[in-house]
Amino acid sequence: MVTARWATRDGKSRIGCLLTILMLILIVYTGVNVGQVYYRYWMVLDEMKTQARMAPGLTDDVIRRRVLQRIEELELPSEARTIRIRRTARPREIFIGTSWQDTLIFPLYKHPIRLAPEARQPL
Repeated sequence: MVTARWATRDGKSRIGCLLTILMLILIVYTGVNVGQVYYRYWMVLDEMKTQARMAPGLTDDVIRRRVLQRIEELELPSEARTIRIRRTARPREIFIGTSWQDTLIFPLYKHPIRLAPEARQPL
């Protein structure tokens, strides 16, 4: 009778396969959670930069309303709704900023992180 070489391992290859699958699941789980936090950060930052580029033709109220709309779409914490807009004369520029605390979720561990997107643009 002929037997295959892998048949004599008594399940060792199955355990290795299960551990590999478990590691992949943990990596994907962590990546999705961390990715969501940074995706929201980059979306708010992008909106701030867009509004800063258009600032010479917009009032501060319009800029604030547009950034707030994006913050509400992304369902960020209420502290992110405190938007700072400052126009300076020398140098002529606009500053738009906000900050909030979010949590990076890892297996068996949660790490709080402070995010503070800012946009500056010459006027």
